[in-house]
Amino acid sequence: MELVFVRHGRPAHLEGVEGAADPPLTEVGHEQAQRVGEWLMTAEIDALYSSPMRRAVQTAEPFAALSGLTIETRDHLREFDHAGSSYVPSEVLKARDPEGYRKSVAKGFVHEGFDAAQFRAEVVGAVDGIVADHRGERVVVVCHGGVINAYLGHCLDFPEDDYMRFDVDYSSVSRVMVSSKFQRSIASVNERPHFIGNPHLALRGH
Repeated sequence: MELVFVRHGRPAHLEGVEGAADPPLTEVGHEQAQRVGEWLMTAEIDALYSSPMRRAVQTAEPFAALSGLTIETRDHLREFDHAGSSYVPSEVLKARDPEGYRKSVAKGFVHEGFDAAQFRAEVVGAVDGIVADHRGERVVVVCHGGVINAYLGHCLDFPEDDYMRFDVDYSSVSRVMVSSKFQRSIASVNERPHFIGNPHLALRGH
């Protein structure tokens, strides 16, 4: 079967909110979501899954509306920092503190108290559960940069604490082929054909 991972569109910048920060998409993020949804309509898709976080669900909604598919959410498709009280897009972090951002990249965005092994195990378990339910089908999974990197890292047997190896831009597509015996093959990373002619959508971030 084919897993079509879609990273969410550009989210809003939230800091110091009460409870967990769960930002919606920005105006550009909604446009990215619409464009990738239209592009996905060029392929036959059998099912649509999403992280329950707002930025992922809102990215999935245009494709759901176009295709008639129901968005099914899975908790363990959430990003590793889902419980944090702030969400600062990487382009903001770069501008605010270039050196701090560089150090975060070097550490793979792993923060104190973060259990990378548990995170990857939960991601792989959630994705492999989807695979088991959709043998021989093509399934879209809308989620987050860390989630996509965790699954790709598992496919390539990267160390659990050094998994943020791939740039996956807002609303980009990455594909993994998975056999009935769970043999995994990465077919593509960071596809962005829906940005052609729309350079304002090509905003990068983690």
